[in-house]
Amino acid sequence: MAPQPSAQQVIEGQRQDWNRVAGGWEKWDRFFDEQMAFLNHRLVADARLRAGMKVLDLGSGTGYPALLGAQTVGPSGTVLGVDLAEHMLAVAGRKATRLGLHNVSFKTGDVTALPLEANSFDAITSRFCLMFLPEIPKAAVEIARLLKPGGWVAAAVWSAPEKNPSIGLSMEVIKQVVELPTPDPTAPGIFRLAKPGDLEGLMQQAGLADVTDQEFLAEWSYASAEEYFTSLMEIAAPVQNLMVRLSDTQKQDVKQRITQAASNFRRGDRITFPIAVRIVAARKPR
Repeated sequence: MAPQPSAQQVIEGQRQDWNRVAGGWEKWDRFFDEQMAFLNHRLVADARLRAGMKVLDLGSGTGYPALLGAQTVGPSGTVLGVDLAEHMLAVAGRKATRLGLHNVSFKTGDVTALPLEANSFDAITSRFCLMFLPEIPKAAVEIARLLKPGGWVAAAVWSAPEKNPSIGLSMEVIKQVVELPTPDPTAPGIFRLAKPGDLEGLMQQAGLADVTDQEFLAEWSYASAEEYFTSLMEIAAPVQNLMVRLSDTQKQDVKQRITQAASNFRRGDRITFPIAVRIVAARKPR
């Protein structure tokens, strides 16, 4: 049995993966702004952002929800967005410039160990980051350390695979074409915090209070099954990592199966998928 990679190796692999797909994320940026803006608003609300606050956004990627956070806290507030992948943050920086936002900055870093002062942020947000971390309990402790007493954190992670067919579908199809090792349920991955109570428990253990854990149901849609497949191949680093193992014939087979499976979600003239996100919010006691 192959030895498990160290936390440092996992983080470096993820940094390379997300840097590789940064161009795809920039290309599909408008799509995500149109389809997923509601989630940024929900996180900004659950973290109780308001004018003048100093905010930290963990795993900002191409600027979600850091840019909305910056608009919310206004010129008297600031937002710092942190991510592993410098190419993703470069996209976020370009968007901030286009939006005329001067109160947001981005820096690379490992969110489980940030060189930032304790009790220095009024609020913390995080969208689709925490489940990828090799040491999630350390991240929860770091969140508790960095928050000012009375400050809120709001984090979004994916819920169960069966409730997120637009994500699970591709993995299932690839498994039909080539044998894949059974994933370790405790390893970093897209559904690592999908179970009710998982992230909630870690926040409580880190000393945070008033913790809520809610499954948030929504939808997103694509113009066609073909558009869905193209976006998947250009932005989904975990899917790309599986596809490189396939022969050209197998890749064609996968494409046909994925577009066929996606067609089952046709509603009117679009492909519309249900999505389920866990949103966990917590407050640092005063």
